[in-house]
Amino acid sequence: MRFDVIIIGAGAAGMMCAIQSGQRGRSVLVIDHAAKIGKKIFISGGGRCNFTNINTKPESFVSQNPHFCKSALSRYSPSDFIALVKKHRIAFHEKKLGQLFCDGSAQNIIDMLIDECEEAGARFQLDCQVESIKKEDYFIIETNKGTFTSESLVVATGGLSIPQIGATGFGYDIARQFGLKIVETRPALDGFNFADEDTREMTELAGVSIDTVVSADGVSFRENILFTHTGLSGPASLQASLYCNPGKFISINLLPAFDAEEWLLEERLSGSKVELKNILSEELPKRFAEKFCKLYQHSVPISQLSEQKVVDFARRLHDWKIKPARTVGYKKAEVTRGGVDTNELSSKTMESKKVEGLYFIGEVVDVTGQLGGYNFQWAWASGYAAGQFV
Repeated sequence: MRFDVIIIGAGAAGMMCAIQSGQRGRSVLVIDHAAKIGKKIFISGGGRCNFTNINTKPESFVSQNPHFCKSALSRYSPSDFIALVKKHRIAFHEKKLGQLFCDGSAQNIIDMLIDECEEAGARFQLDCQVESIKKEDYFIIETNKGTFTSESLVVATGGLSIPQIGATGFGYDIARQFGLKIVETRPALDGFNFADEDTREMTELAGVSIDTVVSADGVSFRENILFTHTGLSGPASLQASLYCNPGKFISINLLPAFDAEEWLLEERLSGSKVELKNILSEELPKRFAEKFCKLYQHSVPISQLSEQKVVDFARRLHDWKIKPARTVGYKKAEVTRGGVDTNELSSKTMESKKVEGLYFIGEVVDVTGQLGGYNFQWAWASGYAAGQFV
Protein backbone atom coordinates (compact mmCIF):
# COMPACT_ATOMS: atom_id res chain seq x y z
CA MET A 1 0.00 0.00 0.00
CA ARG A 2 1.86 3.02 -1.34
CA PHE A 3 1.19 6.64 -0.39
CA ASP A 4 2.88 9.94 -1.12
CA VAL A 5 2.77 10.87 2.57
CA ILE A 6 2.43 8.84 5.75
CA ILE A 7 1.83 10.72 9.00
CA ILE A 8 2.34 8.95 12.31
CA GLY A 9 0.03 10.58 14.84
CA ALA A 10 -3.60 11.64 14.38
CA GLY A 11 -3.42 14.59 16.76
CA ALA A 12 -3.61 18.31 16.14
CA ALA A 13 -0.36 18.67 14.18
CA GLY A 14 -0.77 15.41 12.28
CA MET A 15 -4.27 16.18 11.06
CA MET A 16 -3.36 19.72 10.04
CA CYS A 17 -0.47 18.33 7.98
CA ALA A 18 -2.81 15.75 6.43
CA ILE A 19 -5.29 18.48 5.45
CA GLN A 20 -2.66 20.65 3.82
CA SER A 21 -0.85 17.87 1.96
CA GLY A 22 -4.13 16.30 0.85
CA GLN A 23 -5.31 19.63 -0.53
CA ARG A 24 -2.15 19.70 -2.66
CA GLY A 25 -3.24 16.43 -4.27
CA ARG A 26 -0.90 14.18 -2.32
CA SER A 27 -2.14 10.74 -1.27
CA VAL A 28 -2.05 10.70 2.54
CA LEU A 29 -2.32 8.02 5.22
CA VAL A 30 -2.55 8.99 8.90
CA ILE A 31 -1.54 6.21 11.29
CA ASP A 32 -2.33 6.21 15.02
CA HIS A 33 -1.90 3.55 17.69
CA ALA A 34 -5.10 4.68 19.43
CA ALA A 35 -8.52 3.37 18.49
CA LYS A 36 -10.05 6.86 18.63
CA ILE A 37 -8.86 10.12 17.09
CA GLY A 38 -7.91 13.19 19.11
CA LYS A 39 -7.88 12.05 22.76
CA LYS A 40 -5.62 14.90 23.87
CA ILE A 41 -7.69 17.45 21.98
CA PHE A 42 -10.81 16.08 23.64
CA ILE A 43 -9.59 16.62 27.21
CA SER A 44 -7.93 19.98 26.52
CA GLY A 45 -9.30 23.18 28.02
CA GLY A 46 -11.47 21.30 30.46
CA GLY A 47 -13.20 19.59 27.54
CA ARG A 48 -13.74 22.79 25.56
CA CYS A 49 -10.37 22.97 23.75
CA ASN A 50 -8.37 26.16 24.14
CA PHE A 51 -7.62 25.93 20.42
CA THR A 52 -5.45 29.04 19.97
CA ASN A 53 -4.37 32.32 21.51
CA ILE A 54 -4.83 35.57 19.60
CA ASN A 55 -1.70 36.98 21.29
CA THR A 56 0.60 34.29 19.87
CA LYS A 57 4.14 35.51 19.26
CA PRO A 58 7.53 33.75 19.15
CA GLU A 59 8.33 35.03 22.64
CA SER A 60 5.53 32.81 23.98
CA PHE A 61 7.61 29.70 23.23
CA VAL A 62 10.62 28.02 24.81
CA SER A 63 13.29 26.30 22.71
CA GLN A 64 17.06 25.98 22.60
CA ASN A 65 16.71 27.96 19.37
CA PRO A 66 14.12 30.67 20.12
CA HIS A 67 14.10 31.81 16.48
CA PHE A 68 13.10 28.43 15.00
CA CYS A 69 9.35 28.82 15.50
CA LYS A 70 9.15 32.22 13.79
CA SER A 71 8.89 30.92 10.23
CA ALA A 72 5.99 28.53 10.80
CA LEU A 73 4.10 30.89 13.12
CA SER A 74 4.33 33.71 10.56
CA ARG A 75 2.81 31.56 7.82
CA TYR A 76 -0.14 30.18 9.79
CA SER A 77 -1.56 32.60 12.33
CA PRO A 78 -4.34 32.36 14.92
CA SER A 79 -6.63 34.22 12.49
CA ASP A 80 -6.08 31.46 9.91
CA PHE A 81 -7.29 28.80 12.34
CA ILE A 82 -10.14 31.01 13.53
CA ALA A 83 -11.29 31.27 9.91
CA LEU A 84 -11.40 27.48 9.74
CA VAL A 85 -13.41 27.32 12.96
CA LYS A 86 -15.86 29.89 11.62
CA LYS A 87 -16.16 28.00 8.34
CA HIS A 88 -17.47 25.05 10.34
CA ARG A 89 -19.77 27.33 12.36
CA ILE A 90 -18.23 26.34 15.69
CA ALA A 91 -19.19 28.84 18.38
CA PHE A 92 -16.31 30.07 20.51
CA HIS A 93 -15.36 32.76 23.00
CA GLU A 94 -12.34 34.47 24.50
CA LYS A 95 -11.99 33.41 28.12
CA LYS A 96 -9.07 35.64 29.16
CA LEU A 97 -5.66 36.80 27.98
CA GLY A 98 -6.42 35.98 24.34
CA GLN A 99 -7.38 32.35 25.05
CA LEU A 100 -10.09 31.05 22.67
CA PHE A 101 -12.35 28.16 23.70
CA CYS A 102 -15.25 26.33 22.09
CA ASP A 103 -18.62 27.27 23.55
CA GLY A 104 -19.50 23.60 23.38
CA SER A 105 -17.31 20.50 23.32
CA ALA A 106 -13.74 20.00 22.15
CA GLN A 107 -15.26 17.25 20.00
CA ASN A 108 -16.33 20.06 17.65
CA ILE A 109 -12.66 20.73 16.80
CA ILE A 110 -11.91 17.01 16.37
CA ASP A 111 -14.91 16.57 14.04
CA MET A 112 -13.85 19.66 12.07
CA LEU A 113 -10.34 18.29 11.54
CA ILE A 114 -11.63 14.83 10.55
CA ASP A 115 -14.06 16.40 8.06
CA GLU A 116 -11.27 18.51 6.56
CA CYS A 117 -8.98 15.47 6.31
CA GLU A 118 -11.63 13.41 4.57
CA GLU A 119 -12.49 16.25 2.21
CA ALA A 120 -8.77 16.48 1.34
CA GLY A 121 -8.71 12.73 0.63
CA ALA A 122 -6.58 11.71 3.61
CA ARG A 123 -7.17 8.22 5.01
CA PHE A 124 -6.89 7.04 8.62
CA GLN A 125 -5.53 3.74 9.91
CA LEU A 126 -6.36 3.55 13.62
CA ASP A 127 -5.38 1.00 16.27
CA CYS A 128 -2.25 0.62 14.18
CA GLN A 129 1.03 -0.22 15.92
CA VAL A 130 4.21 0.66 14.04
CA GLU A 131 6.64 -2.24 14.33
CA SER A 132 9.56 -0.97 12.24
CA ILE A 133 10.56 1.85 9.91
CA LYS A 134 13.15 1.59 7.15
CA LYS A 135 14.37 4.06 4.56
CA GLU A 136 15.43 2.89 1.11
CA ASP A 137 14.40 4.89 -1.94
CA TYR A 138 11.19 5.38 0.07
CA PHE A 139 10.02 4.74 3.61
CA ILE A 140 8.81 1.27 4.56
CA ILE A 141 6.57 1.16 7.63
CA GLU A 142 5.76 -2.29 9.03
CA THR A 143 2.68 -2.34 11.26
CA ASN A 144 0.21 -4.78 12.79
CA LYS A 145 -2.16 -3.73 9.99
CA GLY A 146 0.26 -4.45 7.16
CA THR A 147 3.14 -2.77 5.34
CA PHE A 148 2.86 0.79 4.03
CA THR A 149 5.33 2.78 1.95
CA SER A 150 5.68 6.47 1.23
CA GLU A 151 7.93 9.14 -0.24
CA SER A 152 7.53 11.35 2.84
CA LEU A 153 7.18 10.36 6.49
CA VAL A 154 5.88 12.86 9.04
CA VAL A 155 6.33 12.19 12.77
CA ALA A 156 3.54 13.88 14.75
CA THR A 157 3.51 11.58 17.76
CA GLY A 158 3.46 14.23 20.50
CA GLY A 159 5.48 14.05 23.69
CA LEU A 160 5.45 12.17 26.98
CA SER A 161 2.76 14.17 28.76
CA ILE A 162 -0.41 12.41 29.92
CA PRO A 163 0.69 8.78 29.38
CA GLN A 164 -2.68 7.56 30.67
CA ILE A 165 -4.22 8.50 27.32
CA GLY A 166 -1.47 6.81 25.33
CA ALA A 167 1.45 9.26 25.16
CA THR A 168 4.82 7.61 24.53
CA GLY A 169 8.35 8.54 23.52
CA PHE A 170 8.00 6.79 20.16
CA GLY A 171 8.68 9.95 18.16
CA TYR A 172 12.01 10.43 19.92
CA ASP A 173 12.87 6.80 19.15
CA ILE A 174 12.29 7.45 15.44
CA ALA A 175 14.48 10.55 15.58
CA ARG A 176 17.30 8.63 17.28
CA GLN A 177 16.99 5.79 14.77
CA PHE A 178 17.76 8.24 11.98
CA GLY A 179 20.58 9.97 13.85
CA LEU A 180 18.79 13.13 15.00
CA LYS A 181 19.68 14.71 18.34
CA ILE A 182 17.15 15.09 21.14
CA VAL A 183 17.07 18.02 23.56
CA GLU A 184 16.54 16.63 27.06
CA THR A 185 12.84 16.23 27.77
CA ARG A 186 10.96 17.02 30.95
CA PRO A 187 7.36 17.70 31.97
CA ALA A 188 6.11 21.28 31.68
CA LEU A 189 2.96 23.25 32.48
CA ASP A 190 2.38 20.97 35.47
CA GLY A 191 2.95 22.85 38.74
CA PHE A 192 5.33 22.08 41.59
CA ASN A 193 5.82 19.75 44.54
CA PHE A 194 7.19 21.32 47.71
CA ALA A 195 10.62 20.26 48.95
CA ASP A 196 11.62 21.56 52.37
CA GLU A 197 9.81 21.01 55.67
CA ASP A 198 8.63 24.62 55.96
CA THR A 199 6.92 24.83 52.62
CA ARG A 200 5.55 21.29 52.96
CA GLU A 201 3.40 22.65 55.81
CA MET A 202 1.69 24.70 53.12
CA THR A 203 0.07 21.54 51.77
CA GLU A 204 -2.42 21.95 54.63
CA LEU A 205 -3.78 24.85 52.58
CA ALA A 206 -4.98 22.62 49.73
CA GLY A 207 -7.74 24.43 47.86
CA VAL A 208 -6.61 27.98 48.73
CA SER A 209 -6.12 30.22 45.70
CA ILE A 210 -4.26 33.58 45.58
CA ASP A 211 -3.76 36.19 42.85
CA THR A 212 0.03 36.50 42.52
CA VAL A 213 2.96 37.16 40.24
CA VAL A 214 5.16 34.08 39.91
CA SER A 215 8.63 34.48 38.41
CA ALA A 216 11.11 31.88 37.15
CA ASP A 217 14.31 32.42 35.18
CA GLY A 218 13.46 36.08 34.61
CA VAL A 219 9.94 35.46 33.24
CA SER A 220 6.88 36.51 35.28
CA PHE A 221 3.18 35.65 35.18
CA ARG A 222 0.31 37.48 36.92
CA GLU A 223 -2.33 34.84 37.59
CA ASN A 224 -3.58 32.67 40.44
CA ILE A 225 -1.66 30.03 42.34
CA LEU A 226 -3.56 27.13 43.89
CA PHE A 227 -2.28 25.15 46.87
CA THR A 228 -2.58 21.38 46.54
CA HIS A 229 -1.90 18.39 48.77
CA THR A 230 1.66 18.22 47.39
CA GLY A 231 2.57 21.75 46.35
CA LEU A 232 1.40 24.44 43.95
CA SER A 233 -0.85 24.41 40.91
CA GLY A 234 -2.95 27.11 39.25
CA PRO A 235 -2.19 29.03 36.04
CA ALA A 236 0.76 31.07 37.39
CA SER A 237 2.48 27.95 38.75
CA LEU A 238 1.94 26.02 35.54
CA GLN A 239 3.37 28.86 33.48
CA ALA A 240 6.43 29.14 35.74
CA SER A 241 7.06 25.38 35.49
CA LEU A 242 7.96 25.89 31.82
CA TYR A 243 10.86 28.14 32.82
CA CYS A 244 11.97 26.76 36.19
CA ASN A 245 15.03 24.56 35.87
CA PRO A 246 15.66 21.75 38.38
CA GLY A 247 17.24 22.96 41.61
CA LYS A 248 16.35 26.61 40.96
CA PHE A 249 14.09 28.95 42.94
CA ILE A 250 10.79 30.46 41.92
CA SER A 251 9.73 33.81 43.36
CA ILE A 252 6.13 34.59 44.32
CA ASN A 253 4.80 38.11 44.84
CA LEU A 254 1.82 37.51 47.10
CA LEU A 255 0.63 41.13 47.01
CA PRO A 256 1.30 42.40 43.49
CA ALA A 257 -1.33 45.14 43.67
CA PHE A 258 0.29 47.35 46.29
CA ASP A 259 3.29 48.10 48.55
CA ALA A 260 3.25 45.75 51.55
CA GLU A 261 6.10 47.58 53.27
CA GLU A 262 4.29 50.91 53.23
CA TRP A 263 1.04 49.28 54.36
CA LEU A 264 2.52 47.33 57.30
CA LEU A 265 4.75 50.17 58.51
CA GLU A 266 1.73 52.47 58.62
CA GLU A 267 -0.09 49.85 60.71
CA ARG A 268 2.90 49.59 63.04
CA LEU A 269 3.25 53.36 63.48
CA SER A 270 -0.45 53.67 64.27
CA GLY A 271 0.17 51.64 67.43
CA SER A 272 -2.26 48.95 66.24
CA LYS A 273 -2.82 46.11 68.68
CA VAL A 274 -4.10 43.89 65.86
CA GLU A 275 -2.04 40.75 65.32
CA LEU A 276 0.01 40.50 62.14
CA LYS A 277 -1.92 37.46 60.87
CA ASN A 278 -5.21 39.35 61.18
CA ILE A 279 -3.83 42.37 59.34
CA LEU A 280 -2.52 40.08 56.60
CA SER A 281 -5.90 38.34 56.30
CA GLU A 282 -7.38 41.67 55.14
CA GLU A 283 -5.63 41.10 51.79
CA LEU A 284 -4.92 37.36 51.73
CA PRO A 285 -7.00 34.27 52.59
CA LYS A 286 -7.18 33.84 56.38
CA ARG A 287 -5.83 30.28 56.37
CA PHE A 288 -2.84 31.34 54.32
CA ALA A 289 -2.17 34.42 56.47
CA GLU A 290 -2.11 32.30 59.62
CA LYS A 291 0.21 29.71 58.12
CA PHE A 292 2.56 32.27 56.57
CA CYS A 293 2.91 34.11 59.87
CA LYS A 294 3.53 30.85 61.71
CA LEU A 295 6.39 30.03 59.35
CA TYR A 296 8.05 33.40 58.94
CA GLN A 297 7.07 35.82 61.72
CA HIS A 298 5.46 35.07 65.09
CA SER A 299 2.06 36.73 65.00
CA VAL A 300 2.01 39.35 67.73
CA PRO A 301 0.39 42.79 67.66
CA ILE A 302 2.21 44.58 64.85
CA SER A 303 3.13 47.49 67.10
CA GLN A 304 5.37 45.10 69.08
CA LEU A 305 7.52 44.25 66.03
CA SER A 306 10.64 46.21 65.22
CA GLU A 307 10.68 48.28 62.05
CA GLN A 308 13.29 45.95 60.54
CA LYS A 309 11.18 42.86 61.21
CA VAL A 310 8.21 44.50 59.53
CA VAL A 311 10.34 45.50 56.54
CA ASP A 312 11.82 42.00 56.21
CA PHE A 313 8.39 40.41 56.43
CA ALA A 314 6.96 42.80 53.83
CA ARG A 315 9.80 42.04 51.46
CA ARG A 316 9.14 38.32 51.83
CA LEU A 317 5.51 38.91 50.89
CA HIS A 318 6.70 40.43 47.61
CA ASP A 319 9.50 37.91 47.04
CA TRP A 320 8.59 34.56 48.62
CA LYS A 321 11.29 32.25 47.33
CA ILE A 322 10.58 28.53 46.97
CA LYS A 323 12.87 25.82 45.65
CA PRO A 324 10.48 23.09 44.44
CA ALA A 325 11.42 19.44 44.85
CA ARG A 326 10.32 18.89 41.26
CA THR A 327 7.40 19.48 38.96
CA VAL A 328 4.39 17.23 39.33
CA GLY A 329 5.37 14.99 36.41
CA TYR A 330 4.17 13.73 33.04
CA LYS A 331 0.92 12.33 34.42
CA LYS A 332 -0.45 15.86 34.87
CA ALA A 333 1.87 17.88 32.63
CA GLU A 334 0.06 19.51 29.74
CA VAL A 335 3.13 19.35 27.50
CA THR A 336 6.68 18.02 27.20
CA ARG A 337 9.54 20.50 27.13
CA GLY A 338 12.46 19.57 24.87
CA GLY A 339 12.31 17.09 22.02
CA VAL A 340 13.80 16.79 18.55
CA ASP A 341 16.60 19.34 18.30
CA THR A 342 15.53 22.18 16.01
CA ASN A 343 19.08 22.40 14.64
CA GLU A 344 18.28 19.09 12.93
CA LEU A 345 15.27 20.53 11.07
CA SER A 346 14.47 23.14 8.45
CA SER A 347 12.40 25.91 10.03
CA LYS A 348 10.69 26.44 6.66
CA THR A 349 9.64 22.86 5.93
CA MET A 350 10.14 20.94 9.24
CA GLU A 351 12.15 18.39 7.22
CA SER A 352 15.19 16.65 8.66
CA LYS A 353 18.46 18.06 7.35
CA LYS A 354 19.98 14.57 7.47
CA VAL A 355 17.19 12.39 6.06
CA GLU A 356 15.34 13.48 2.95
CA GLY A 357 11.59 13.12 3.26
CA LEU A 358 11.53 12.80 7.08
CA TYR A 359 9.59 15.50 8.93
CA PHE A 360 8.85 16.25 12.61
CA ILE A 361 6.01 18.51 13.75
CA GLY A 362 4.12 19.50 16.88
CA GLU A 363 5.03 18.64 20.44
CA VAL A 364 7.71 16.10 19.48
CA VAL A 365 9.88 19.06 18.41
CA ASP A 366 11.82 21.22 20.89
CA VAL A 367 9.30 24.07 20.76
CA THR A 368 7.05 24.44 23.81
CA GLY A 369 4.46 27.15 24.30
CA GLN A 370 3.12 28.82 27.39
CA LEU A 371 -0.25 27.89 28.85
CA GLY A 372 -3.28 29.25 27.04
CA GLY A 373 -3.63 27.85 23.52
CA TYR A 374 -0.07 28.47 22.35
CA ASN A 375 0.82 24.79 21.96
CA PHE A 376 -2.20 24.19 19.76
CA GLN A 377 -1.16 27.14 17.61
CA TRP A 378 2.31 25.57 17.25
CA ALA A 379 0.64 22.31 16.23
CA TRP A 380 -1.44 24.05 13.55
CA ALA A 381 1.49 26.16 12.30
CA SER A 382 4.10 23.37 12.18
CA GLY A 383 1.58 20.96 10.60
CA TYR A 384 0.71 23.61 8.01
CA ALA A 385 4.39 24.27 7.25
CA ALA A 386 5.22 20.63 6.66
CA GLY A 387 2.02 20.10 4.70
CA GLN A 388 3.19 22.55 2.02
CA PHE A 389 6.28 20.45 1.24
CA VAL A 390 5.71 16.75 1.97
